Amino acid sequence: MRAWIAGLLLCLAGCAPSFDRAMPDQLVTPVVQDDVLVTRDGTSLPLRRWGAEGGPPKAIIVALHGMGDYSNAFDMPGKFWAQQGITTIAYDQRGFGKSANPGIWAGAQTMRDDLYDAVAAARQRYPGVPVFALGESMGGAVLLTALASSTPPQIDGAILSAPAVWSRADMPLTYRTALFLAAHLVPGMILSNDAARRVVSIVPSDNVEMLRALGRDPLFQRRTRTDTLYGLVNLMDEARTAPGRLQNPSPILFLAGVNDQVIPPKPTEGVIAALGNRATVKRYEKGYHMLLRDLQRELVHRDVAEWIFQRNK
Repeated sequence: MRAWIAGLLLCLAGCAPSFDRAMPDQLVTPVVQDDVLVTRDGTSLPLRRWGAEGGPPKAIIVALHGMGDYSNAFDMPGKFWAQQGITTIAYDQRGFGKSANPGIWAGAQTMRDDLYDAVAAARQRYPGVPVFALGESMGGAVLLTALASSTPPQIDGAILSAPAVWSRADMPLTYRTALFLAAHLVPGMILSNDAARRVVSIVPSDNVEMLRALGRDPLFQRRTRTDTLYGLVNLMDEARTAPGRLQNPSPILFLAGVNDQVIPPKPTEGVIAALGNRATVKRYEKGYHMLLRDLQRELVHRDVAEWIFQRNK
């Protein structure tokens, strides 16, 4: 029986979901247009922009949303930062929002490549203006792993808002086993986030009105494929160990909510400890996972703006 199970697992491992992307022969120069980011492979990703008010921008934020979300996640902070003279650019990551193939996981490297392209395009559009990258939850994992790569993005600073760092090593064995079997046996099976929350009561924010609006938003994904969840956990595995691979990192601002019920405290504190003095850490006693949209969001927005301006002195 043990040999049969081992053989079964070996076969399943050979059928692991693949997220590799084939690059076209001809690449293009990434560009930020008014409502789209054109990436190096010619893909157009829907984009939202909150322009600095009162004159030229003092800084640019390239923002990456979380799992199931899309660029509109930054409407609240984007408007605040615009009043401070900061332009925010956010795009729908592949498989999310109005991008092509909604619900299909694009792969961590592809998502990092899109970040590199967005940063390069922002620098081209706003020459001489400092460019920062901000990642929320899943977007934070994309950003953190990009910082730990051999070719980190050319940014003036990174902001990690409740980054998704809940790796397999931090999960119960039952979770890891269920994910493995589901992703390999039924990769296209759809999981309902609403049903999951009924089983495990998770509060992502204390802003109930905002959460209700998300529930009515047709672009916010409330269902997730098992292979997409598998890809997300692969990304979180990378993010959990990313601090150990940082070479010469950009300045980092780490935002953490004490009441975060989405990412457990152990992996979050583990990453903070591993970053050490390479990161400025802000903990919010009343903060939840969606810090930028919580009821005390303006405190967080202000902290981000102040940190950016300190970097520009």
